[in-house]
Amino acid sequence: MSIRSETDKGSERRTTVPRLPLLILALLAAALPALAQPPLRVEFVRVERTELTFDAALTGAIQAKDSVDIGFRLGGRVTEVLVREGDRVTQGQALARTDPLQQEQALRVAQAAVASAEAAEAQARQALERADAMLNRGVGTRAALDAASQALSAASGGLAQARSALGQAQRALEDTVIRAPSNAIVTARRAEPGQIVGAAQAVISLASATGREAVFQTPDTPLLRDAIGAPVTLTGIDFPDLHMTAHVTEIAPLVDPATGSVTVRAEIDNAPPTASLLGAAVRGAVHFPAGSGIAVPWTALTSVDGQPAVWRVDSDNRVSLAPVQIERFANGTVILGAGIEPGQTVVGAGSQMLYPGRQVTNASPAARQE
Repeated sequence: MSIRSETDKGSERRTTVPRLPLLILALLAAALPALAQPPLRVEFVRVERTELTFDAALTGAIQAKDSVDIGFRLGGRVTEVLVREGDRVTQGQALARTDPLQQEQALRVAQAAVASAEAAEAQARQALERADAMLNRGVGTRAALDAASQALSAASGGLAQARSALGQAQRALEDTVIRAPSNAIVTARRAEPGQIVGAAQAVISLASATGREAVFQTPDTPLLRDAIGAPVTLTGIDFPDLHMTAHVTEIAPLVDPATGSVTVRAEIDNAPPTASLLGAAVRGAVHFPAGSGIAVPWTALTSVDGQPAVWRVDSDNRVSLAPVQIERFANGTVILGAGIEPGQTVVGAGSQMLYPGRQVTNASPAARQE
C-alpha cells in the first residue's frame, strides 16, 4: 500500500486546476471571429397574403365564335356554286343555286290561280250588289241575297287560299338560291354543280366575319368551376409572332368520355379579322384564380432535418429557421400553406450563407438609400 504525501497532493492540484481556464479561453478565442463578423447583406422579403392563380399550359385551335352550315330548303340539282373556301361574303349575297324550272312552273300556276280567284270574287261581289238592289226595289227575295252573300264569302276564301299558294310558290323559287345570312367567311364548299342535294343538306359552311375563340381540351379540375372570365395568354404555333389575349367564356359541364377531358372556350379579345387564322394551332396559358396564399421567392427555400424551411428575420435582425408547409410550386415562387404569417420578414437571395443567430442586413436598393 502506497501513501501519498500532502506535498504530492498539492503538486497535483497545482498541475490540474489551471487547465479549465485554458479551455474556456480556447473556446472564446474560437467564438470571437464569429462574433466579430459584420452583418451579412441579404434580400429581405416581407411576407404578404396575395391573390393566387393557377397557370395551366394548354394547346388548342382558333375557331369562329359563330359558324353555320347552310343548304337549300328544297332538294334539287345544283346549277351554280358561286363562292370558294376563304371567300368573304356579305349579307344577302348569292352563294349557290339549284335548277328553278319546277319552282317557276309552280309560280305560274299559282299566279293563274290567283287571277281566277280574283275574277270569281269580283263576280260574286257584283251578284251580291244586284241581289241587294232588287230586294230594295221589292222585286228580290231575302233568300237570294243570303245566297249571294255566301257565294261572295266562298269566293273571298278561295282568293285568300290562292294568294297564300302564290306566296309559297314565290318563296320556293327564292329558295333555289342560297344567300349569306350575314357577313361571313366561307370555310367549306360541300357541293358542286350537277350534284343532286336533298332538303337542308349542307352545301356551304360559313364562319362569322368577326369574333374568334380558342378551343382547348383540358383535364377536369375543381379550379374550373371558378374559371369563367379567367384571362388567357395565347401564342401562335403556326404563326410564332402571333400574340393575343382572351378570356374564358364557356366550360363544358361534362367530361368527354372519348378523351377524358373538358372543352374550354376562350373568346379572343384582339384577333385579326383574317380567314387564315381559322384552325390555326395556339398555345394558351390559362390563369385560373386559386384563392389567396403566401408566396415567397424560390431563393428563400431551404431545409432543416429534411423538411422545407425558410430563414425568418427576427426583430434584432438575427435569423432563425422556420419550418414551413409547401402547398405548391409556381413560376419562380413557392406557395406556402403554413409556417409563417403575413407581416413577417424572410430572407430571399443569400439564404444559403446563413446559420441560426447570424446577423443580417437588408441589401435591397431601397434599404441602401435609407
